[in-house]
Amino acid sequence: MINTRVGIGIGLMAGFLALQVPVATAAGDSALDIRIRQTAHGSTVTVSTTACGADVTYGKGESETAGAFHLFEGESKGVLTGEFTVPDTASPGTDTVTVKCPPRTRITDSYQLPTRRPDGAVEAGFGDAGQEAPQLAVGAVLVAAAAAGALVRRRHRSNANGD
Repeated sequence: MINTRVGIGIGLMAGFLALQVPVATAAGDSALDIRIRQTAHGSTVTVSTTACGADVTYGKGESETAGAFHLFEGESKGVLTGEFTVPDTASPGTDTVTVKCPPRTRITDSYQLPTRRPDGAVEAGFGDAGQEAPQLAVGAVLVAAAAAGALVRRRHRSNANGD
């Protein structure tokens, strides 16, 4: 019983941590690596590539939704990296990114645009989201009832075992 609870807790925590990892949403097998730091509009998108060659230190990129950006050599030789921000006005769907570097290299790939962040309060079925006091009171009562039930159960077990 305890092992089951520990396993569920570990699974939930692993799932939560997995959601915090940057999302790589590049489509297809491309020489572009497109990464989004968050999953909402206003997010920073990082584009990197090794397709320009080891001697190239600069490239130009263009996103259909965000416009032009520049790529520069990063920490590793031969890797060009650039960033742009997804505009708040971007519509859901895909964005195509094109990178050009000398002499005649052109790479294109697309990725899924992030969804919009929710705007406003979340309703839990207790009426207007602006009225927090009743919701907090109901939540506190439910937590207290669960704690009391656990305490009664523990006492019942100890009495049954003769402790």
